[in-house]
Amino acid sequence: MGQVYAVTERVLDASPERVFDVLADYQSSRGAILPAQFSEYEVREGGKGAGTVVHWKLQATEKRVRDCLFTVTEPTPGQLVETDANSSMVVTWTVTPAGEGRAKVVVETTWAGASGVGGFFERTFAPKGLNRINNEVLERLASSVG
Repeated sequence: MGQVYAVTERVLDASPERVFDVLADYQSSRGAILPAQFSEYEVREGGKGAGTVVHWKLQATEKRVRDCLFTVTEPTPGQLVETDANSSMVVTWTVTPAGEGRAKVVVETTWAGASGVGGFFERTFAPKGLNRINNEVLERLASSVG
């Protein structure tokens, strides 16, 4: 079994505080920036930052749907870590200053992939697909804060 890793980043024309507030607001803002690959979005506990428990289904490919139940932590200022109770997936959002009135957002996703040939293809192709999805999320986030 190998670790699968995907990273997507973008600089947005908004303050880091504003960007982080939108990302951390699972009750109102977060669901609104998710593209069509996400369904059944539901906040089950909390709703703002650490302590939030949120569910969604992610249509990763035509045949692959992940049923995700994330618990959110904030280990450092400007960072949200979403840990899936249904798999080994961990999504880390990091927001840092990128100049006056700008923020850099980095989303990193990791999980324990399959072994063998299937694992090779997962490690090769899954990050590319996830990056396409996360680019769309970041584009919607940019529109939301701009």
